[in-house]
Amino acid sequence: MLNVAMLSKWHVHAEGYANQVVNTGKARITAVWDEDANRGSEWAKQLGCDFVQDLDSLLSRDDVDAVICDAPTTMHRDVMVKAALAGKHIFTEKAMAPTVSECEDIARAVERTGVTFVISLPQRTSPVIQLARKLIRNNEFGKISLVRIRNGHDGVSAGWLPKYWFDESMAAGGALMDLGCHPMYTACYLLGKPVRIASLLTAPFGSKVDESATASIEFENGAVCTCETSFISYNTPGAVEIYGSEATLLAYGGDVRLKTKNLGKYTDEYIVPKLPKALPAPIEMFVDACLNKTGSPEGFGVQDGIDLTRLLENAYISNRENRIVTL
Repeated sequence: MLNVAMLSKWHVHAEGYANQVVNTGKARITAVWDEDANRGSEWAKQLGCDFVQDLDSLLSRDDVDAVICDAPTTMHRDVMVKAALAGKHIFTEKAMAPTVSECEDIARAVERTGVTFVISLPQRTSPVIQLARKLIRNNEFGKISLVRIRNGHDGVSAGWLPKYWFDESMAAGGALMDLGCHPMYTACYLLGKPVRIASLLTAPFGSKVDESATASIEFENGAVCTCETSFISYNTPGAVEIYGSEATLLAYGGDVRLKTKNLGKYTDEYIVPKLPKALPAPIEMFVDACLNKTGSPEGFGVQDGIDLTRLLENAYISNRENRIVTL
């Protein structure tokens, strides 16, 4: 049984992660720390575990093997470096940290201590992305020219996101720093090494952070991915479009269609492809990796977190300086 401490309920996914940890049947929550003592104390009561106001004291406990970091993004470096140096395995919500420099501090602490590190990149586990990755590896698309990935919701326009979500001193950004992570890390998973990025961020509803964002990323293989995200879009289905010289894949929510030249002699229509099974959720991978001592699962480790932050950091630079950034 893995003993887990929850580090903050700041992030909107924190409660869900706590439920997932317990539902594995392989882990239990033994303690909570939160930078907001009132919030943390109340949550600990709900979880039936101890609240520890001092982070160092929590990290020194023998009944904490691993931590789930849902602290404000700008606190990630300090929290996770301490956790790693205390010998605690780390699962973190994205983004790993606001800057590559901070991510590298975390990476050094993880490497020095050998703890297991897993970052939550859930779209990489989805059946559609697993299918796309298999088709790309089998060269079914031929030469890919364009990929489009969209992830958005109406958290600002419908008013259901917490107000602190728009405080840059905690969140480090807006829609791009939060939801924009998903298209970015998915694009890298499919297309490889990015070489240039350009972005456009707007805030039509007047938030102090970006509410809508588009980033275009050029990859070493010549493909370009347009990453779209928003806090102000109503009823937005997730979208993945992949256009190649030999095939096209279109996925909108659960509606998935594929057309390939190989099928051209049989049909001119899009087919509904058979989807593979989803991979386990990242937090399930984390629990298993800690218990089985197998290390970070491929695609969900420290380098993946650094690569994502490199895109995020330079996307904000691109928008702020009104230029294309070479990576």
